[in-house]
Amino acid sequence: MRTQIEIQRDKDPVSNVLKWLLLAVAIITFAALGWTTVVTYKEAPPFPDRFVSDGGTVLMSATDIQAGKAGFQKADLMDYGSLYGTGSYFGEDYTAQNLARLATLTEDNIAKAEHGKPLTSLAPEQQAGVKVAMQVELQGVDLSKQVAVIPDALAGAITVLQGRITGELLRHDFAKGWTKAYSLDEQSARQTAAFLIYSSLTTVARRPGTQTSWTQNWPFEPLVGNTPTTSTFQWTWMSFCFTFFAFGAVLFIYERYLNDPDDASMDPVLASFRPLTASQRRVGKYFLVVAALLLLQILVGAIMAHYYTDRTSFYGIKIDQYLPFNFLRDVHIQTPIVWIGLSWIGAALFLAPAISGREAKGQGILVDCLFWVTLLIVAGAFVGNYLGIMDYIKEGWFWFGNQGLSYIQLGRFWQIGFFAGLIIWSVLVFRALWPTRDTLWNATREFWSGRIRLEHLLWASTVNIAVLYAFGMIPLTGIEKSFTISDFWRWWVVHLWVEQSFEFFAAAITAYLLMATGLVSRKLAERSVYFEIILIFLGGVVGTGHHLYWVGEPGLWVPLGSMYSFIEVLPLVLLVTEAIKNRRLIKAAPQFKYGLVYTYIIGAAFWNFVGAGVFGGGTLKCAARQLLRARHISYSQSRPYVSVRRLRAVEDRPDLFLSALCCGRPVPVRGKIGEGGVLTLQRWHGFVDFSQLLPQRLAAVECGL
Repeated sequence: MRTQIEIQRDKDPVSNVLKWLLLAVAIITFAALGWTTVVTYKEAPPFPDRFVSDGGTVLMSATDIQAGKAGFQKADLMDYGSLYGTGSYFGEDYTAQNLARLATLTEDNIAKAEHGKPLTSLAPEQQAGVKVAMQVELQGVDLSKQVAVIPDALAGAITVLQGRITGELLRHDFAKGWTKAYSLDEQSARQTAAFLIYSSLTTVARRPGTQTSWTQNWPFEPLVGNTPTTSTFQWTWMSFCFTFFAFGAVLFIYERYLNDPDDASMDPVLASFRPLTASQRRVGKYFLVVAALLLLQILVGAIMAHYYTDRTSFYGIKIDQYLPFNFLRDVHIQTPIVWIGLSWIGAALFLAPAISGREAKGQGILVDCLFWVTLLIVAGAFVGNYLGIMDYIKEGWFWFGNQGLSYIQLGRFWQIGFFAGLIIWSVLVFRALWPTRDTLWNATREFWSGRIRLEHLLWASTVNIAVLYAFGMIPLTGIEKSFTISDFWRWWVVHLWVEQSFEFFAAAITAYLLMATGLVSRKLAERSVYFEIILIFLGGVVGTGHHLYWVGEPGLWVPLGSMYSFIEVLPLVLLVTEAIKNRRLIKAAPQFKYGLVYTYIIGAAFWNFVGAGVFGGGTLKCAARQLLRARHISYSQSRPYVSVRRLRAVEDRPDLFLSALCCGRPVPVRGKIGEGGVLTLQRWHGFVDFSQLLPQRLAAVECGL
């Protein structure tokens, strides 16, 4: 017989509408992501079979470039510098810096060929003519042809620059904090240099039939004629207007349909605390590892912060050649992924038996096995990262060493093991939620008849977490030849985990706890979580595009990324609104036993909004992204503390965000950033008071950047 709670839930018209809307949104957003995947593969920068000079000399081949990408990953250069603005901002951006170097060398070659003198010895009008000729040569490189013919001036620049980059990769430069690429030899270093030069060419070579480069004219570099596209400006301001409309719509829907008096029957399944089951008692060690990894992250972050102030030593101790910065950054950004994942695993395994009210057979032993296997994988991955970077793992670096892609550096063997652990975790949560045949049958019947419950959403979120991690392993057994495609799949893990999977899981489990402890009815909890997950899917899935503006992706990501990334702010606004409401509920319930715990949960929701919504993933960051995109700050010198690729100014570079706000014109910083980094830039332009610089720099350092 159906209970009164079930009858009331089924009669709730709002939940029924939101439920089907959620299904439609999930299908449409992932279908849209599938369509954009096809377009991305078609429009990624192509590889000519070879680059040749006018005289027929082969400068680079597709084989060299693709082997060079493997060298780039093997040496983990992405965790020292960045490519297309994505990676670490400790070192240079290889694409922007080498683009400027190519342009300068080409200019000098043209000047000598046409005037018989170096560029600096020419009259201003002659220099202007040389600059135009250089821009024509760089922009005229046709990457869509099987054989790319390179004019002699540019060909000479490529040859010289390739030799310089090769030498730089193979020797220490501790003044810059650079530890040589131990894992590269002369040949692989030269191939890596070819890959870096090719990447720079994609930023200036025009797509056939357009005046736009393969990277949407990123980086802004007047020297080579890279200026903002019309689409960039149009979608910047349209997305601003859309944001204000979306804020109003969300607040209206919340007040109109979700903020009703809660007069439905309660379902406080966790109101009484039962004795711990065998599996629950064994979950504690998961959180000990979580705490240890958090402390390790903080420790490594402190060492990295010191690197920014003294790149040659750690308080006089020469650790650079034994602990390269890129390895430290590996640890610093891998540890949170692991401890967040273990927190998910532990929380779900602990709560599932409490939700079902009984223990599945053999669950305790399986929880133990999962822990020890996961611990082995995590330890092996960190050790493999170090051994790969230091060249102790040679042929098997891809499988057991370091993959060299930020946030998913784990060797493929360890990555597969971690994915298997997530799948097993999802299975364990499933059997803990429905431990008997009867409970499983009832849950299945409810699901397929459309009566989706919070328990279904909770388990679906675990599947979502596991499945999305798999996309970071494309292609499974080898190295993708295109960085554009590699980066596209990388963001399926990095972005979708944070903006979609993590929030999906957090929304489902928080809503269930609110209902299960008697603070809200099941009806109101389900209404709220449906609406919140709809917003999460809308912003978190297609919103992945705001990472893909300048990495060689098709131009469609500019409008899609601009519009949908703003929606990411909306679930966070809803979180704060719900937190305020729940705080009032707790204060009005003097007999509520879990006040301290829920104060923490509400506080986490609030600081999630402040950190991710205001400073990290939302309002100010989006504002900064658009303002900097409008200003188009450029960078290409040795200390570029600027991220223009995603323009994450508030999150990554609060100092440059203030500079952009105060600056009334585009600012090419090439040649202006010396040993003082951004601090020198700001003083040079006179943007902000010097007393403001210290807290800004500390904020950036605290991020480990």
